[in-house]
Amino acid sequence: MIKKPIPQIAKEVMPAVVSIIASKHLEEIEKEIPQEMIPYLPLKKKQRAMLENMADAHGMVEVGGGSGFIVDEGGIIVTNRHVIADPQAEYSVITNTDQKFRAEVIARDPSNDVAILRLHATDETKGPIKKLKTLKLGDSSKATLGESIVAIGNSLGIFRNTVSSGIVSGLSRSIRAQVSPKSPMQEMRGLIQTDAAINPGNSGGPLLNLSGQVVGINAAIVYGAQNIGFAIPINTVKRDLSDLKEFGRIKRPLLGIRYLTVDEKLQGKLNLPVSQGAMIINEDPKTSGIIPNSPAAQAKLKEGDIITEYNGQPITSQKTIQDFLEDAEVGETVNLTVLRNGKKLNSKLTLLERKV
Repeated sequence: MIKKPIPQIAKEVMPAVVSIIASKHLEEIEKEIPQEMIPYLPLKKKQRAMLENMADAHGMVEVGGGSGFIVDEGGIIVTNRHVIADPQAEYSVITNTDQKFRAEVIARDPSNDVAILRLHATDETKGPIKKLKTLKLGDSSKATLGESIVAIGNSLGIFRNTVSSGIVSGLSRSIRAQVSPKSPMQEMRGLIQTDAAINPGNSGGPLLNLSGQVVGINAAIVYGAQNIGFAIPINTVKRDLSDLKEFGRIKRPLLGIRYLTVDEKLQGKLNLPVSQGAMIINEDPKTSGIIPNSPAAQAKLKEGDIITEYNGQPITSQKTIQDFLEDAEVGETVNLTVLRNGKKLNSKLTLLERKV
């Protein structure tokens, strides 16, 4: 690979990096005002006046946004799922040349923080969308610790086309985060850690190597820390795009459990009989550790069960249930070794398709 200076990379890729704007009708926002606020009419009138000042000519108010990048010249955009999480919002895309397009959400990855959009022409951008500048997708499995990288995005939702640089600070990182405001906390694994400046609004923008190839999607930061950001490996996105082309949607397998990965620390804390595996448990008392009508439910797995093996391979902190499922296919039959009340059981089930 030929390495390029950062100014050259920025110049070449900037036309394919976009800002994503989430907007809502004024009336929709008013419906979301808490009921306990309604008696305070003066406050409500002031709030409406403020929203009216923020609204555009069509009565739309900007409520959020992020970044994305073009992967197909016909107008296919990749971004984070949490950027387009609000089903009541309308989304638009602005290019670095200030062209504005309407954006349709065509796919959400049900297990990763990835979404795919399609651009549509507006009154300002009439005619078919074609020959847009695209970014070349690299191979995230070849990312190396310490290599230089570049992050681009719409920082804070204000500073469009922001370029920052740094290095790959870590590989195969795991964090717990919410992919959308209403979703439960889930483990995000296999992430690329970087010290390049990533801020709110950068979400969905590309992380590039010095050849100008995308190696990740900027996805998360650690509040209260400095220079710790995370990106989803681009190979995950390449698989999503392949699914979309083949099936018309992103297909991900569902096992149907909520779990904690067992290690020596958890073993000691809960007095468990093993030091590795996946313990079926739910941290939210409002829901169950077993998803209803899922393969796990059909196989009669229970909360408190510890799954120790997946198709004969041990489940560990380095190779979790999620890691096995990343390589699995919908409709695949798997064999689980389960520890229940000190007894070893074998459970055979068929993976279903996971819904968003």
